[in-house]
Amino acid sequence: MPHLPGDHVDLLIIGGGIMGLWAAVKAERLGIRTLLVEAGRLGQGASGGILGALMSHVPDRWNDKKQAQFDALVALEDEVSRLEGETGLSCGYRRSGRLIPLPKPHLRPIALRHQQEAEVNWRHDGDPFQWHVLDASPFAGWPDPAFTEAGIVHDTFAARVSPRHLMAALAAVLGNARHVSVIEGLPAERIDPVANRVEFADGRSIGFGHCMIAAGPQSFPLLGPLSPSISVPLGQPVKGQAALLKADIDPSLPILFLNGLYVIAHDDGHVAVGSTSEEEFDAPFATDAKLDDLVARARALVPAISDAEVVERWAGLRPKAIGREPMVGPHPDHPRVIALTGGFKVSFGLAHRLADAALGFVIGQEHSLPESFILSDHLAVATR
Repeated sequence: MPHLPGDHVDLLIIGGGIMGLWAAVKAERLGIRTLLVEAGRLGQGASGGILGALMSHVPDRWNDKKQAQFDALVALEDEVSRLEGETGLSCGYRRSGRLIPLPKPHLRPIALRHQQEAEVNWRHDGDPFQWHVLDASPFAGWPDPAFTEAGIVHDTFAARVSPRHLMAALAAVLGNARHVSVIEGLPAERIDPVANRVEFADGRSIGFGHCMIAAGPQSFPLLGPLSPSISVPLGQPVKGQAALLKADIDPSLPILFLNGLYVIAHDDGHVAVGSTSEEEFDAPFATDAKLDDLVARARALVPAISDAEVVERWAGLRPKAIGREPMVGPHPDHPRVIALTGGFKVSFGLAHRLADAALGFVIGQEHSLPESFILSDHLAVATR
């Protein structure tokens, strides 16, 4: 039975995925006495996947949500550099860019409009990242020219990261932490927001100054009872499937993205292919014909991987909040309970910034998140 560090902690973080680990690392840097509890193993959920695409929203119809994500993706490069410097571990990060094939003529005028909008909206330190509309891919065979009848977009902003390597680096920081303790294999069962205690599945409990819920899809059943007037779930799990192929592919190649299909060249000759978004499923952690279809589409898109061996098939659940955006911030009726979940497809690019905001609520700092990210906004959606 894992040992609890006393009867009370200043900050209790429930969940050891990408959100919870970033929050714990940031809490360590702030010197906050913290306990992170994870129901299974650190990073065993969707955060332990294989895809790792880091892509901005399309640069049209710019708003505060798109700007927040853009700023977070820019800042992640320095965050990763600091992690790698502290741990000596690679996070598999590279600003590789992205290619978006234009298989139909009607797509080219849209892409050209986005090219102009990127010059205005994708700016950092005065210079824009590029959204080039080209007649053909500058990378031979990546993708097959049959998919670029109307040209191809080359986005220089997108990046990729190895989810597992990033998780390992975050965990390594906590392995040497002075202020943060980590307990695996300890599921949280119920939050008592009046007594400020969390009860665990083994019958024990611990008090907290603040409790941060970062448990992925399991966050929603923990948060739901805190709002008894709401009769709908605050979010749902969405299943994703992906595959890892072994191929002799240049790891500096851009991400390929076409109609929801990602093909990502990682280090060590691996190519990740994904991913599905399934709201209805029978077997959450099993792969099936839907992944077979993704792999077949990827092989058609890139003939160079047509014979590549599939070395791993992966399935997992991602948290989709009721308002679709990330869900961050204190519960309006119980301000010592703070949500940090719901990132769905964009968690790896935003988690470091969302953790900063969540900790800001703990130490009394103002946040700069879009209102649609805040827990109270999600609760308002649930009452409509």
